[in-house]
Amino acid sequence: MKKIWTVALLTLALVLSSPLSRSSAAPDYARWGTIAVKKTQQKYNAEIIDYKHIGRTQIKPKLAEEKFKLVVRSKAGREFGVFVMVRFNPSTNKLQTIQFLETKA
Repeated sequence: MKKIWTVALLTLALVLSSPLSRSSAAPDYARWGTIAVKKTQQKYNAEIIDYKHIGRTQIKPKLAEEKFKLVVRSKAGREFGVFVMVRFNPSTNKLQTIQFLETKA
């Protein structure tokens, strides 16, 4: 249950901090940010304590990448950063790959 609330709160913070928050549309990266958070929680079995959208890169006409930096706290109390790169087809919004790169918090 705690994970669901964490994801919900991060998504809400993401939408409210966006310059588009005054409109009814969520930012383009919100969907990929939610996926990045969920997959990171699953991979590390840990709590996400901070989230930042780095940006989008168009790699090919049918391949784009959204990059995020998450700060993770393990159950043992260790905090570390994880860059999460989510690659997808921007035409179909089909997920291609997710990569994780650990770094300092």
